[in-house]
Amino acid sequence: MNLVLKIIGVLILAAIGTGFYFRLNDDVLLGDKIIGVAVLASAFILMPIFLYVRWKGKKLEDYTLSDKNFKKMRENERN
Repeated sequence: MNLVLKIIGVLILAAIGTGFYFRLNDDVLLGDKIIGVAVLASAFILMPIFLYVRWKGKKLEDYTLSDKNFKKMRENERN
């Protein structure tokens, strides 16, 4: 899955670079479209896959403020 993330990331960066190349060569509209599609792909394709990979196998309750975690924090302050 990490390989998929890297490939998608490189493709998105290449698309952004291509968009800026087109913008510099007097085709601003096409360059803006390419950059826009790349940004949308990074937001709606790359980011969810990245979040899934990073959160896989972790317990959400370890990262939330619950009564049990408040008690742990209070005990750590006393020590």
